Amino acid sequence: MYAERASRLTGAVVWTNSPAGTGTRPVLPDGCMDLLWSEGRLLVAGPDTRPYLPEGPGRSWTGIRFFPGTAPTLLGVPAHELRDLRVELADLWPAARVRRLAGRIAAAPDPASALEDLALDRAAQAGPPDPVPRRVVECLAGGRPVSATATELGLGERRLHRRCLTAFGYGPKTLARILRLQRALALARSGTPYAETAARAGYADQPHLAREVRRLAGMPLGQLLAGDG
Repeated sequence: MYAERASRLTGAVVWTNSPAGTGTRPVLPDGCMDLLWSEGRLLVAGPDTRPYLPEGPGRSWTGIRFFPGTAPTLLGVPAHELRDLRVELADLWPAARVRRLAGRIAAAPDPASALEDLALDRAAQAGPPDPVPRRVVECLAGGRPVSATATELGLGERRLHRRCLTAFGYGPKTLARILRLQRALALARSGTPYAETAARAGYADQPHLAREVRRLAGMPLGQLLAGDG
């Protein structure tokens, strides 16, 4: 069973997921990175460009999903180095420090709150977030072209691409596709007909929507929505 709530860290979401049933649903690209806790281990989920299907038997997870573009500053690593990866936090931070943090979370009555406290502490140490990634997300999520986004932010397209690699793990065109997919899924899940979903989310037509869902989610839209429960 999956549950989530807004985090005390601006823009982040705290979530838990416990095995339910026999099927395992893929994790879809969403522009985010997550700090994960499971069975005594701290891990980082890098930015995805394709569906991620967890391997092995189902197990319980706790995570904090950071607002797109914010995790690299907190973790101290460029997002593109973690693209499509799940790595141990001890591969990024000193192992002794990670062991102390893991022990603190394991001893906490609520691991989700302890994980959130870890993220809040790190955010306080890192200082104010860079405003550019959030503005990039706002522009692209609103349907602006990459060229118009670069102009609005006062960046050349090449510089914008470099900034996006560091913050999101991929260039602005890929980020725009992923954000558009998330818009489409939200519309389709609310019951919006597919043709209207395609138009409102910014696709050329319904076949374009279908192709993009297959590329980024790995299955047809109808099959994806049928497994949402």
